[in-house]
Amino acid sequence: MATSFPPPELSSDNSQDGKVAERAKAHDENVLQKHVAFFDRNHDGIIYPWETYQGFRAIGCGILLSVFSAIFVNLGLSRKTRLDKSLSAILLPIEVKHIHKGKHGSDSGVYDSEGRFVPSKFEEIFAKHARKHPNALTSDELMGMLKANRVPKDYKGWLASYTEWKILYVLCKDEDGLLNKEVVRAVYDGTLFQRMEKEHSENKKNK
Repeated sequence: MATSFPPPELSSDNSQDGKVAERAKAHDENVLQKHVAFFDRNHDGIIYPWETYQGFRAIGCGILLSVFSAIFVNLGLSRKTRLDKSLSAILLPIEVKHIHKGKHGSDSGVYDSEGRFVPSKFEEIFAKHARKHPNALTSDELMGMLKANRVPKDYKGWLASYTEWKILYVLCKDEDGLLNKEVVRAVYDGTLFQRMEKEHSENKKNK
């Protein structure tokens, strides 16, 4: 993907010790909410498995991957984010406004506990793990990052991180097998999914 994506809007405050305190610019939605809002297909603040399925199909995923992703994502996040007990648990709803409560361990730390974007953690991904190319990850480098992020005995976190990054790599690697920095940044701020949906829609029209 050669298109350049703008970084998330950030502001900074000077702390008492003279260091720059990073924080995401205030919005109605935090960055993590924007990351998942694409899958809220009817924009009601709730993501059901069929909406997750529709979202994956919209960006060009096959039926089997979309079904797997819908089950995996909603099963993993519904219980943690469903604070409105009037919602039926059996339908596996995800509440977008509480998505930060579904954050798993063994992750990159790019989202903080409130779902805000942490620029230094994002840069750390490439500073530590991009060896061959400063602004891209190879498959082996990606696996190395996942191993480095593992918290001991956090098997659910290991599985969640592996699945998320592996799907991203398969869908978005370039012709050289590289996962570019601009693509990773775009998936974190939620803009990648809209672009993929547009491209998939245009490709379908041109067939």
